[in-house]
Amino acid sequence: MALKIYNTLTRKKEDFKPLHEGHVGMYVCGPTVYGHSHIGHGKSYVSFDVIVRYLRYSKYTVEYVQNITDVGHLLGDTNEGEDRLLKQSRLEHKHPMEIAEFYTRSYFEDMDALGVVRPDISPRATGHIIEQIEIIKHLMEKGFAYEVNGSVYFDVSKDKEYGKLSGRSTEDAEAGTRVGVKTEKRHPNDFALWKFAEPEHIMRWPSPWGVGFPGWHIECSAMSMKYLGETFDIHGGGMDNQFPHHECEIAQSECATGKPFVRHWIHNNLVTVNGQKMSKSLGNFTLLKDLFKKHDPLVVRFFILQSHYHSTLDFTDEALEGASKGYEKLFNTVRNVRAELKRRNDEELPAGGMTIDIAGFKSQFLEAMNDDFNTPQAMAILFEVAREVNSELAEARLLPNQMKEIDEFFMELGGTILGIFPTQTDVRFGDDGSLEPGLVELIIDLRNEIRKQKLWTLSDQIRDGLQKLGIVLEDKKDTTTWKRA
Repeated sequence: MALKIYNTLTRKKEDFKPLHEGHVGMYVCGPTVYGHSHIGHGKSYVSFDVIVRYLRYSKYTVEYVQNITDVGHLLGDTNEGEDRLLKQSRLEHKHPMEIAEFYTRSYFEDMDALGVVRPDISPRATGHIIEQIEIIKHLMEKGFAYEVNGSVYFDVSKDKEYGKLSGRSTEDAEAGTRVGVKTEKRHPNDFALWKFAEPEHIMRWPSPWGVGFPGWHIECSAMSMKYLGETFDIHGGGMDNQFPHHECEIAQSECATGKPFVRHWIHNNLVTVNGQKMSKSLGNFTLLKDLFKKHDPLVVRFFILQSHYHSTLDFTDEALEGASKGYEKLFNTVRNVRAELKRRNDEELPAGGMTIDIAGFKSQFLEAMNDDFNTPQAMAILFEVAREVNSELAEARLLPNQMKEIDEFFMELGGTILGIFPTQTDVRFGDDGSLEPGLVELIIDLRNEIRKQKLWTLSDQIRDGLQKLGIVLEDKKDTTTWKRA
């Protein structure tokens, strides 16, 4: 099955065909670094991380660009109001670039914890002012932009295709965006390419139109085209960026170059909280750093991937607790396979053969991923395999080579592609010098000897003592497995 991706621009699933065979240029709108990352950021960047991982797994060479917005993200749909970083700098009494540096580091810390692979290029808006000015100059030369009082605006009435991504015409501006619109603009939907900087404005650069700073939309056009070319394969971002941000990107980019801007637009849906849209104004958002105090970051990643990237993710404490239990159940299977493989690697077990169709399950998994990166269906297949594996483990029917095949299945699909399983050298597997797994296995071996001597009271004391420490033993036919409570 060929990889199919839902393209927001055409509003249908399409066979994915990159511009250059074997190579994918992909740009995703990165964070505006004025605060710590929340669960909404987690959903977005974990979703696109899996897309990048799967493309690379599918033998594509992926050039992944994800920007850092450290200037120019103005409040409001019409790109008016004040810069988010400047507002935060006043609140914290720090220079805007100090704010940007601090929260950029915080962002990458959170993404690293979630297992998100770092982009190949993380360009900053402040590092590409020249490129932005050059695009604006081209737009003015072609009559698509105009200057008023040191600010430059894109004239949406000159772009006959404006609105093709979102389906919104120039007359469809929400009533709220028309309130307080500056009279210097020709049309309420005209958006700022360059803004005049008042004397007290800290972040400012010289330009042909005077000292100022760039608008938010022009930044992504400049950075994406600089590193990926005037036409590239995939542009991703949150559904809330579809309009106006991505609509404006298309307009200014295609009017400047005369070429198609992006071939495939991918938008991930938003996070809701108890069915209500998550937003800072409602105060119902949760920071990733706070979540990590209660849950393993891989549990959070697992929770995110239980929903399709194109669907909303309803965040509740109960849902996350349920995900935690589901993840622990799945991961225990992986850990038990690894433990049995190490324990019985040199043993000759009775023949009989494995009844699990690993090749068939792998084919189903890849079919799910080829269907617009359907991670919920892909994870359902992992659970189905785990159920059969647990049954085989309970009957001690698996040979070492079969356990190795199962282990590789989980590591390849759940680890390399979905990123929900730690690497083999992670502390959770105990292969990096961590004492806990080895000690538990030693205690289990000693307890098994005690059970052979029919010292049941002592055996139960060991089991109950481990349970108080958060280690649950499960006695099965010819073997004992363990998991964390």
